Amino acid sequence: MKLLEGKIALVTGASKGIGRKIAEKFAEHGADVAFTYLSSVEQGEALEKELQSFGTKVKGYRSDASKFADSEKLINDIVADFGSLDVVVNNAGITKDGLLMRMTEENWDDVLNINLKSVFNITKAASKIMMKNRKGVFINMSSVVGVQGNAGQANYAASKAGIIGFSKSVAKELGSRNIRSNVVAPGFIRTEMTEVLDPKVVEGWAQAIPLKRAGETDDVANLCVFLGSDMAGYITGQVIPVDGGML
Repeated sequence: MKLLEGKIALVTGASKGIGRKIAEKFAEHGADVAFTYLSSVEQGEALEKELQSFGTKVKGYRSDASKFADSEKLINDIVADFGSLDVVVNNAGITKDGLLMRMTEENWDDVLNINLKSVFNITKAASKIMMKNRKGVFINMSSVVGVQGNAGQANYAASKAGIIGFSKSVAKELGSRNIRSNVVAPGFIRTEMTEVLDPKVVEGWAQAIPLKRAGETDDVANLCVFLGSDMAGYITGQVIPVDGGML
């Protein structure tokens, strides 16, 4: 059963990691997929070719979601190319970790702009289309760090906590137009970033999780498929952890 058949979806920051897997799962479940990348041009172009094997329409866009004008243009381009837009996954994000006393203003601003302002930019632009259609879904990627904080990640935690408050507000504002807004809060997920860590450190972290393992990108993507589908039609304004029980 293809849960997203007939839907048009956008996934931001999809060239690698969780975003890449979400784009893949969406195409697998029958969605036409638009996705963005910025610095990872070769990976973005390769993903476009790979996803087209699922038989749906797929197109990658090089776009900076942290820039308001770029986001407006992106949504307009997607509607021109695909005809409409049903599901948006705001996934683009970075980390620039450091203790507060050593954190520079630049590191604060970069993380807040790319992680949080991008969600505002894309959501504002896409909501215009969804309001006309009187339907739509926003899935915004936060983190367990946005729920409970983490030493050395004040900027990241603030950006991910901001996403939660923003998403809950959008759910209240746009619910009457049949537009849903939910938050996914991943815990410790295996990605390209974790591959370079000491396996003993990774195993130590895993043992502190009730399910005794790190999560996989599939675990996060599967939830996004459900939230984007009509099966989740009465779920909005929620924060759903994918964390093996950490919270």
